[in-house]
Amino acid sequence: MIIWIASYPKSGNTYLRSFLSSYYYSEDGKFNFNYLSNIRQFPNLKFSKFQARTKEEASQNWIFNQNEFFNKENFNLTKTHNCLYPFKGNQFTSNNLSLGAIYIVRDPRNVITSLTHHYSLNYEQALNHMTNEESSLLETTVDEDYSNFTYLNSWSNHYKSWKNNSIFKTLFVKFEDLQNNKEETFKKIILFIKKLMKDDSYINEQKFFNSIKTTNFTNLKNKELNEGFEESVYSKKTGKKINFFNLGFNNRWQKLLPSDIKTKINKKFNEELKELGY
Repeated sequence: MIIWIASYPKSGNTYLRSFLSSYYYSEDGKFNFNYLSNIRQFPNLKFSKFQARTKEEASQNWIFNQNEFFNKENFNLTKTHNCLYPFKGNQFTSNNLSLGAIYIVRDPRNVITSLTHHYSLNYEQALNHMTNEESSLLETTVDEDYSNFTYLNSWSNHYKSWKNNSIFKTLFVKFEDLQNNKEETFKKIILFIKKLMKDDSYINEQKFFNSIKTTNFTNLKNKELNEGFEESVYSKKTGKKINFFNLGFNNRWQKLLPSDIKTKINKKFNEELKELGY
């Protein structure tokens, strides 16, 4: 069964994956980039049995591919940026495939600054991406296989789709709590996973604290600088690799956002900002 690690892009998914991969897939809780391969992303070409010639065909294959590639007898921590709303009538997953989900939500005013850096966008382009209900992440292969198609929708609908989910249990985590209430939040996540798995064993305290210590943002950033990171992308402007771990918790929209973008995003996401206490 799948336990989703879900989020809108640039909301802390990889940071949480780093902690979870250290805790569940290492012997001592000490992080290594190699452990991330145990928590793969879906949709993904590697989890596709047949070529998808269109976005709609890719979405038609979502549940089929989950049935094919994810063992129902084991628990599978799986990353996704997919919206939970249907695409062209096609559901993303089902209750007999998904055991639960952890959804990471981040202040959209910090999300937009990370998007501009990671995807080489200006602020207007990034805002259009976050408000467009047709937004997606899409990388096709040379033979036009759309199996990597990830349906985002708008930032607001992405959040609401997981928030209003009644298919399976979902734990909501604010990105900011991974800094401000680190131990409490990570413990809540581990206990949530244990409950889903009906695992009544105690938390391994040594692995737990090692996982927290070795996946702090500074350590991840330094490891990327020294070792490289396969999930970093190339700049569309310079052709050079962009650091995946950039500002992290030092991302402060109050200092970075142009006033007109700040006004637009406050107005567009006013309801969600209030609801989330942002």
